[in-house]
Amino acid sequence: MALFDLSLDELREYHSDSVAPEDFDAFWAKTLQEARSYDLDACFEPVDAGLSTVRLYDVTFAGFGGHPVKGWLRLPVNAEEPAPLVVEFKGYGGGRGLPHEDLLWASSGRAHFVMDTRGQGSGWGGGGSTPDPVGSAPAYPGFMTRGIDAPENYYYRRVFTDAVRAVEAARSHPLTDASRTVAVGGSQGGGITIAVGGLVPDLVAVAPDVPFLCDFPRATVLTDRHPYREVGLYLRTHRGRTEEALRTLSYFDAVHFAARGRAPALFSAALEDQTCPPSTVFAAFNAWAGSDKTIEVYDFNDHEGGGPHHEAAKLRWLRSYA
Repeated sequence: MALFDLSLDELREYHSDSVAPEDFDAFWAKTLQEARSYDLDACFEPVDAGLSTVRLYDVTFAGFGGHPVKGWLRLPVNAEEPAPLVVEFKGYGGGRGLPHEDLLWASSGRAHFVMDTRGQGSGWGGGGSTPDPVGSAPAYPGFMTRGIDAPENYYYRRVFTDAVRAVEAARSHPLTDASRTVAVGGSQGGGITIAVGGLVPDLVAVAPDVPFLCDFPRATVLTDRHPYREVGLYLRTHRGRTEEALRTLSYFDAVHFAARGRAPALFSAALEDQTCPPSTVFAAFNAWAGSDKTIEVYDFNDHEGGGPHHEAAKLRWLRSYA
């Protein structure tokens, strides 16, 4: 599809109608306090993946509810001093993948931690290995409506909490430099990155690419692509629950985390992206509270965004921060 959303000039001025709940900050403070009542218990097991330039660890740490969450930590093989740390979150349906994947950041001389997304890892890529032991009320297949009956039950409450704990786990390794921590991710991983940027105040930079989980009131009625479409299909059956669902989603809208994020930020958006429409991405970018922010726009791309071109842009940009 060609351009279907607002013009670029309109996108640069667009602001979401989503309203943050009055207890948004209290909700997340309590959620993280409860998570931190469990010992982080970060365990780093060396893995021999046959690589000669990267040192690899299989990581387990306690996420939401003390549940075990997996990850990979990759380090340059000759690292002797703490290295700048890149924490990465994966796209919808993907997992942490296989040990030899995702070597870009470690190859750049940085420590690279990739979080497995609970319950996912069966849609694409090399797979995942973290279950989600929490059930939910009736939901449409996928993850977008799991626990949508109440903020306390919603799936992304667990995922965003896992993500904050992932940063803490990665920082606990002696060869990562906690003072130079960056969060990155694309699509769902981009939305998680924005959430972490709003919940972890001392990141040195964030780089969300074509982020998902932004501006729910607009996204859920603008595109009929999944995953946003899961919400509409749920409400098609559960008539009359729209207000209840949007209330729950408001606690997880990346727009509201962006309003609390102050680290330097590099966003990306694609103007033909029907999965994460550009107006929803700009809603989060325009809400980002930090003044040092940039957005790369890919005019004729769909959800693939900038691809390897944007990877090169991130590598150049990140030199100034970590």
